Amino acid sequence: MKEEWINALGTMTYGIYALTMAHAERVNAMIASWVSQVSYDPPLIVIAVHPNRYSHELIEKSGFFAMHVLKKTQKNHVARFMGSDPGEKFRGVDWQPGKTGCPILKECAAWFECKLSDRIQPGNHTLFFGKVVDAMKVSDEAALTTRDYRGQYIGKV
Repeated sequence: MKEEWINALGTMTYGIYALTMAHAERVNAMIASWVSQVSYDPPLIVIAVHPNRYSHELIEKSGFFAMHVLKKTQKNHVARFMGSDPGEKFRGVDWQPGKTGCPILKECAAWFECKLSDRIQPGNHTLFFGKVVDAMKVSDEAALTTRDYRGQYIGKV
């Protein structure tokens, strides 16, 4: 990819979201910024997850994920959920299992619990489409975006 393209992609603004998932007795969380609502009837959310991620495996096996809108004041969650030890990610975080078994973070701006309805792999990430099965607005605080956080994921590894 041309350096100019990479620089241009870096100017795009995204929200910073916490994705959570569970399968059997395993739970995990990750940070994602490639997330969007794609339909309101039915309510559908799409997330992009690289196939080499542990989270990808858990979503594939369970058929569920939860997406959390982080608040601007939750920048600390970015480093926490980017870590590699699933047990450490949830240490000190107030959460409970949702209807699908996915961890629901009690302190966030909003959350959406989704049942996998489709998946495609148009490039190097899988797009998981989830039908919202439960959701709640938790706070009126502003959402965390890539403009509020120094890091920006544009696909360079």
